[in-house]
Amino acid sequence: MRRDVILMVCIASLCLVWLGLQFEPEGPGPVESLSGTSLLASAPEMFKRVTRPEPLRFPADHAMHPGYRNEWWYFTGNLNGPEGARLGYQFTLFRFALERTEVSSQTDDPPSDFTAAAIWMAHLALSDGRTQQFFQHERFAREALGLAGASEQRWWLRDWAVRATERGWHLKAGTDDFGLDLQLQPGKPIVLQGEAGYSQKGPQAGNASRYYSLTRIETSGQVRIGDALLQVNGQSWLDREWGSSQLSDDLDGWDWFALQLDDGRDLMLYRLRQSDGTASPFSAGVLVETDGRYRVLTANDFELTPNRYWTDAQGIAWPLDWSLQLPLADLKLEVHAVFDQQRWDRSVQYWEGMVDVKSSGAPVGRGYLELSGYADTGEQAANTLAIERR
Repeated sequence: MRRDVILMVCIASLCLVWLGLQFEPEGPGPVESLSGTSLLASAPEMFKRVTRPEPLRFPADHAMHPGYRNEWWYFTGNLNGPEGARLGYQFTLFRFALERTEVSSQTDDPPSDFTAAAIWMAHLALSDGRTQQFFQHERFAREALGLAGASEQRWWLRDWAVRATERGWHLKAGTDDFGLDLQLQPGKPIVLQGEAGYSQKGPQAGNASRYYSLTRIETSGQVRIGDALLQVNGQSWLDREWGSSQLSDDLDGWDWFALQLDDGRDLMLYRLRQSDGTASPFSAGVLVETDGRYRVLTANDFELTPNRYWTDAQGIAWPLDWSLQLPLADLKLEVHAVFDQQRWDRSVQYWEGMVDVKSSGAPVGRGYLELSGYADTGEQAANTLAIERR
């Protein structure tokens, strides 16, 4: 669903255009912190809508889809370092279209190299479980002059790039404080979310996206923290999604889980939260077996219950420990944040971090959790938790 994460149509577009043309922010910039649902709601009529299933084609659909309002390429992963070091990472490219780029008639002039049909945002984060440090950095660029883009073979924003290899991809991105240099090799086939990649998220025409995932990607390479280079290995997850007006206007946010179990199964669930606090009937997920076969899940197939909230310095409460039940697979799981401070505080507000998965208190897997649209104070969260436990 994720994505995670994406945000505000008119205000965000104007701010991102300015930022993309002027500079690369090193910290929270002049943009007011944004939450996650508005950009995925209403979109201008000129953009294409996802309204029905259509065949997805690979590798063509690894590239960008300019006719749609927004799109993202979303990697997360749990990594093992030397002496039992626990690390997690996120690398995401977001594309926000400013206009449709198809030529409408033979009289239209070809676009200039300086034309910015879209603004790109990249998020790079590293969670260090040893020190409970959360490193984060964001970049902006316009699509003009080749500053950012996505083809079948390469996804990039300036020198942050994912390049196709014979067996998968090579991800390389970094800042002065930290960096990633990772080889990514899919261990399972592509999963088409929803109905053959048609992921419906609301009742109106266009409240849907094209959505596919690679749920278990063998990962190896180097992580740099300061001047220290750490050899790492582990598992990553890729989500790809695009559309316009994906979310209905009555949603406040979402809770997204990507879990890789030790028995070889993978589980993705997202709970879309309605304005009254209840789960949308369009919440969904998928259970992927060890051999790559998968079963699409509906909102009636699973139950998610928050058990603990963490309140950040701004007074926003985030539910970081959960109970998860999936009766059809006889799964009763507990999901726990590895540490609390894995919160994005740049131009977008959301929580994205590595989690442990347990069953009856015993470790059974790892994963990533994404939370968007929260603005409760600690006191409000406590009241919410008390009500949910009744």
